[in-house]
Amino acid sequence: SGEEQSPGLFQFHKDGFLVLEQFFSAEECDSMRSQIQRIIAEMEVPPHCRTAFSTKQEEQVQEQGSSDYFLTSGDKIRFFFEKGVLDEKGNFLIPKEKSISKIGHALHAYDPVFKQITHSPKVQELGRKLGLERPVVVQSMYIFKVQPQWQSLLAVTPHQDASFLHTEPLGRVLGFWIALEDATQENGCLWFIPGSHTNGITRRMVRAASGASTCIEFVGSEPAYDDKQFIPLPISKGGLILIHGEVVHKSELNSSESSRHVFTFHVMEAKGTTWSKENWLQPTPELPFPSLYT
Repeated sequence: SGEEQSPGLFQFHKDGFLVLEQFFSAEECDSMRSQIQRIIAEMEVPPHCRTAFSTKQEEQVQEQGSSDYFLTSGDKIRFFFEKGVLDEKGNFLIPKEKSISKIGHALHAYDPVFKQITHSPKVQELGRKLGLERPVVVQSMYIFKVQPQWQSLLAVTPHQDASFLHTEPLGRVLGFWIALEDATQENGCLWFIPGSHTNGITRRMVRAASGASTCIEFVGSEPAYDDKQFIPLPISKGGLILIHGEVVHKSELNSSESSRHVFTFHVMEAKGTTWSKENWLQPTPELPFPSLYT
């Protein structure tokens, strides 16, 4: 469109990310944290109880791949645990709320608080400013980023979201990352390589052919990134980071005494876009991807 782009949007297209401090109020952040406590209080430990979440490639393939629980979580609210927090009977060895790595992937659809945040007027307005015509919400996650003594998820290795959420053409997926408490270099804030969203992707996580020993596999490989290229993006409680689907980002381990709770969701511009049939996450008859605009 011929409209003048705001400086922020120019920056987003240049860097592949944009920091918007104080996008949500402290009250909105606290309402999400209270709601997640209620969800955890009512949580039933899943029958298999062995879904540890890891970003290390082999473990991802082995654990998530062997787990229907992960592959069918796109239209449900499900719990992914840190390693070593449950005994073999599935009883908690530590407090429940410290045992969970993340909750996903349909909080935005089935929980009233998270649904309201995802579709809040200011998020919809931001979508319009970004020029999104038919944005749909594809997934959401609540990420705990707990202290290292319970942390298998020591660091989230450098990655691009489009490796997991592939579209044709690329460039149609956007992450909304909301800090529910201050994210600092000590407790595991995000790090980005500015401008790294313009070179496409080199690795994809896909559903394996039926009959394979795992449900997912990786095609291609992640290049070696130069640590010096990453810049940290600390952000205060209530801040929002917009993340381009192809920008390279990571987070280091949480070496602090405090947690780093985050609510994040991904949006796809559905106009003229094909969602890959090979993605682990698929829309279902129960939950087609809902429109961001209400």
